[in-house]
Amino acid sequence: MKIAIVEDDINMRKSLEIAMSDYKEFEVKTFKNAKDALKGLDESFDLVITDINMPGMDGIEFVKELNGRFEVIIMTGNATLSRAIESIQLGVKDFLLKPFDINTLVEAIKREEQVQKVKKTKAKTTKKSSQDFLGSSQALQKALSIAHKASKTDASILLLGESGVGKEVFASYIHKNSPCAKKPFVAINMAALPDNLIESELFGFEKGAFTDATEAKAGQFELANGGTLFLDEIGEMPYGVQAKLLRALQEKEVRRLGSSKSVKIDIRIISATNADLHKKIANGEFREDLYYRLNTIPLNIPPLRERRDEILQIAQAVCEENCKKYDFEPKNFSKEAQNELQEYSWPGNIRELISVVERAVILSEGNEIQKDELFLDIRK
Repeated sequence: MKIAIVEDDINMRKSLEIAMSDYKEFEVKTFKNAKDALKGLDESFDLVITDINMPGMDGIEFVKELNGRFEVIIMTGNATLSRAIESIQLGVKDFLLKPFDINTLVEAIKREEQVQKVKKTKAKTTKKSSQDFLGSSQALQKALSIAHKASKTDASILLLGESGVGKEVFASYIHKNSPCAKKPFVAINMAALPDNLIESELFGFEKGAFTDATEAKAGQFELANGGTLFLDEIGEMPYGVQAKLLRALQEKEVRRLGSSKSVKIDIRIISATNADLHKKIANGEFREDLYYRLNTIPLNIPPLRERRDEILQIAQAVCEENCKKYDFEPKNFSKEAQNELQEYSWPGNIRELISVVERAVILSEGNEIQKDELFLDIRK
């Protein structure tokens, strides 16, 4: 398990490094501040452990920047209720008070490791299909109908919707129902990559193309050849890279950094954003010609607050799934908890609902989940 520890206090940081070195099942990398961590974190990490009180960017701001990419454990020496509440709102599941025994930290890590093992096993055995969509509202069915029709073509699709509505699930559904379903589905998040790495990640590079290029590497376009490339958070793509993306789409070929040869590609592009691309175009931040190339078929995914008739249906399905996952007795929601679920505005949409229900299943004492075990009063 690969773990990142973010701690500005050098003594605490070194102490954790030494203590954790006794546990050979963990690979630990430390960072002295949040900004260094944001630069150094990649998808190989399984868990982030961070202090709250740090100069420059504090732990809460750091967790917001991570945007759900990693599970997080918070540690702090002077916790306040408001800080604890804020971390809960962001999906943090463990909050450790300094000083703590190293065994306490290891137990928290192992709890998280067990959860991740279950999730990974489930992810490997779950096929993406219309069954991935837990709801059955008219708004969702309309979006699914458009997605199904679009999947049979090779037209570019732009998925529009707020954060957490399930844009990647829609993208995967479109791929699974397309003629290239047996070919690769490659997803890349523009917001998760530093600006200076996006071009090499998309198009690849040859050995010696830059200082750290010790061997050649194929880009995401080549890896997705014959299948689907999903470009999430396309509105965050740097302006300079947009022209190269447009050329690749028009010419149906890419050129690795440091190479004089072009590679022919045949891929289906699905992109997604929660940004206002029209506003970005007006501000000179997004190319209009690229927008029209990506937006052959626009698909608006409705937020959860517009699908209130399926909130309880989704919540109960997620509850049952987590009870099985953690080998708990079946649980349900009290009437007050049901009302609370339906009245809440769900700014984080499906992703937030899943997180809230999973935590409630884990923390609830009895077989009936109560209103105060949802923590939605705090979020309001």
